[in-house]
Amino acid sequence: MTISVFDLFSVGVGPSSSHTVGPMRAAARFVSDLHTLGAFEDVTGVRVDLYGSLAATGAGHGTMSAVLLGLEGYRPETIETEEMEQRLEAMRTTRRIALGGSHHIALAEDEIVLHPLTILPFHPNGMTVTAYAAGNVEIHRETYFSIGGGFVVTEAESTEHRPTPASGSSFGSAKELLDICARHGCRVSQVMLEFESETRAAAEIRDRLLHIRDVMVECERRGISRDGLLPGALRVRRRARDWYLRLDQEDPHRDPAFAEDWVNLVALAVNEENASGGRIVTAPTNGAAGIIPAVLHYAVHYTPAGRADPDETAVRFLLAAGAVGSLYKERASISGAEVGCQGEVGSAASMAAAGLAEILGGTPEQVENAAEIAMEHSLGLTCDPIEGLVQIPCIERNAISAGKAINAARMALRGDGTHRVSLDQVIETMRSTGADMLSKYKETSTGGLAVNVPVSYVEC
Repeated sequence: MTISVFDLFSVGVGPSSSHTVGPMRAAARFVSDLHTLGAFEDVTGVRVDLYGSLAATGAGHGTMSAVLLGLEGYRPETIETEEMEQRLEAMRTTRRIALGGSHHIALAEDEIVLHPLTILPFHPNGMTVTAYAAGNVEIHRETYFSIGGGFVVTEAESTEHRPTPASGSSFGSAKELLDICARHGCRVSQVMLEFESETRAAAEIRDRLLHIRDVMVECERRGISRDGLLPGALRVRRRARDWYLRLDQEDPHRDPAFAEDWVNLVALAVNEENASGGRIVTAPTNGAAGIIPAVLHYAVHYTPAGRADPDETAVRFLLAAGAVGSLYKERASISGAEVGCQGEVGSAASMAAAGLAEILGGTPEQVENAAEIAMEHSLGLTCDPIEGLVQIPCIERNAISAGKAINAARMALRGDGTHRVSLDQVIETMRSTGADMLSKYKETSTGGLAVNVPVSYVEC
């Protein structure tokens, strides 16, 4: 089933789509359900249980704060950073929340119950929310799974069969996507545009995609305007501002020889902003949020199409990237807790490579080849954040993967689209590799760099 580009690219807050954005959405949904059930006014207490990766790395990802904000009715798409900080400070002082924004009950971050060794059957990112009335009578309970990219499903929804809609532009594999392109003589971005046009007018699609582009650019600008230390025990120093000041002096006329430096800077700036809890575009996750903006920057500033029409370039790039992202979301996973970082930065690099290949004039077969190359050389990538923070190795990994995406697109354009390994095969390999990967390498901070780098000696 084709996933909408507007589900893959959504505005939220850092530092994690699965551990911050998803839990906030789940908690807000729980409050909405209480209203629907007519039980909201009866609530005297709420219990929250986090399982698996949410419990293991929740402290570093701001999960507990996100849950409390969601219970107050805030949503990641609209909450402002200053408002978020004010509410969290008030909650920590009073140890109370305003359920749904109005109904005050006792609940604090340290009262959220953690079960890091308990993995619920459907997904490692599980959470259960229970509401009680007077006398500790349970009135509503729901289990949610944050499945990556800010997507949330309930326990019941996790077992539902979702039929593929009858649509000439819907596709469930790269082969089907290429077949549609061949039948209609069109580009990958045009197939995705046709799919989106079934539910939205073309003008709205364009406007929303340009808004996503604008949020990405604004995030980059905030990242290069701020210095100091990122939150958390690692005391990681922000580098984007210093890099920008030096680069701006060295390359005032934007010589293509410095293109890679600017790509690295954009990825760095976006991910530093994400790590600080700022406004971000999940692309397709927060942990990988710097890759697509960085490669889009390259497409706009360093290609003939981008220089001729930057808006049209951004629209086509995001549509082509979204088509490939849909395949990863539907056929494998974009959750680091489920398949490791190959599902996050690997998917993002693959998407970005597809978007750039299209802008460089690639055929659908070359676009598919670019996406395949980027993922083939991301297979097996683990998710092992130090202290559970989306900082090391995440920030630099985005810059490295952005470069990988550009290289993959350029390699694909040197060929004719014929290649031995298909995108469908590499997606299936990523999925099965993630299934085989030990849990300590899947966003639990119990393996890899997370245990081999002493926090007290980390320098940046």
